[in-house]
Amino acid sequence: MQINNVILPCQNSTTGMDRWDIDVEDGKVSRISPSNEAADDSPKLLLPPLCHPHIHLDKPFILTCGRTCSKTRPDYSDLAPQTGSFDEALVNTSKAKERYTEDDLYSRGSQLLATSYEQGVTSLRAFVEIDHVTGALPLMAAIRLKSDFSHLLHVQICAFAQDPIFSTAHGETNRAIIISLLEKYAPSIQALGTTPYVEDSREASLQNIEWAILTALRYDIHLDFHLDYNLTSPSPSNMPLTFSVIELLKKHKWLGTAKTSRTVVLGHCTQLTVLCDSDLQHLAELVIQSDLPIHFVGLPNSDVFMMGRPDSTADAKQVRPRGTLHVPSLINDLGLSACIGINNVGNAFTPFGSGDPLQAASWGVGIYQAGTVADAMTLYGCISWLARRAIGLDGDAENNDVIEGRSLRGMLLIENKKHVILPGTTNGTELKIPAKRRTSIKDIVWDPPEVMMRSIIR
Repeated sequence: MQINNVILPCQNSTTGMDRWDIDVEDGKVSRISPSNEAADDSPKLLLPPLCHPHIHLDKPFILTCGRTCSKTRPDYSDLAPQTGSFDEALVNTSKAKERYTEDDLYSRGSQLLATSYEQGVTSLRAFVEIDHVTGALPLMAAIRLKSDFSHLLHVQICAFAQDPIFSTAHGETNRAIIISLLEKYAPSIQALGTTPYVEDSREASLQNIEWAILTALRYDIHLDFHLDYNLTSPSPSNMPLTFSVIELLKKHKWLGTAKTSRTVVLGHCTQLTVLCDSDLQHLAELVIQSDLPIHFVGLPNSDVFMMGRPDSTADAKQVRPRGTLHVPSLINDLGLSACIGINNVGNAFTPFGSGDPLQAASWGVGIYQAGTVADAMTLYGCISWLARRAIGLDGDAENNDVIEGRSLRGMLLIENKKHVILPGTTNGTELKIPAKRRTSIKDIVWDPPEVMMRSIIR
């Protein structure tokens, strides 16, 4: 196979050449040389693939599946947001879970995986809820999906406790179900996720965190918390739970006990955005000095929709903070490991969007006010190699180089259109307009190419 007239925007080595011709044999680069194509020919771009570090496999397209309902494919149309609040989303999602069927979960999950692959995703951490309502149903669907898509996607299954596990009438039952499924399906589960903030007290939240740490260590899996999902100003007695996670990871000697490849991911963490600079700097120093493999995942699509809503008593309803982690600042200013995820698509938590990581990176230009060329590279990394690193996969930037002997399988190829063809006037000739070209990372992030222009090298 030959890939000619290729630009390599993420190449770290200094080459001095803009465009390349690449010969590929058995999926590996056998030869790379300066391109012989004419300078005015539309170039292609070869990029590291995209990654979903945080996406819910059992909840996509609940509100946007657009299908005919049946006994095995339930109707969710009555669960569309009325207020858009987080509490409403929790209630409506709980109602949706009562209607799940195996066919429904597989159908919507396969649509998410197929769409993701078309968008350029080759790896993802897939959250599936396990509790007294769902039982093993979402996990069984995820295991089947992981197998059926294994030739295209690396799917990490995260057994996820959205509901309380140390409070409410069902907490103990929820916890017991998770343990029983971890015992039974351990080889199929790569991560454990919990939601400490849904517990009914801080004490129960801390129990949740400690149990999750010990359980992840026991089963030798990654750990992934939904954490600090609020914009409440902290106080000495109510600091963000992120600080407690660090303390408890050190208490239980995560570094000396867990395999070095096992990561700890903290998703949402929107309360950190209201910390003063000194507290945030202190947190960053704690993370860095601990040497713990902690990665923050900003989820701007969901966070901006959910957070910063004025309450009914507010006298300044136009004041709506973004309410999402400033991921580029975490990386560049604080030296933390961070990336960007989609979280949800087509449900009460995030009813809009297509789940495209490139679109999320593009929105990040405005959300984070990150408009430099260097910012564009950071934002692309946040949905590619930095996201892979967060979930414990190979995520070194230097591995993005295209060199002889290295495999190209799984790389993302972007093709430029040559022309845009438009209808002409009545009885006139059609209009043939030279297409706008994308030739750099900033072009890709600032103006994401249509999905039909993307493909994965196989």
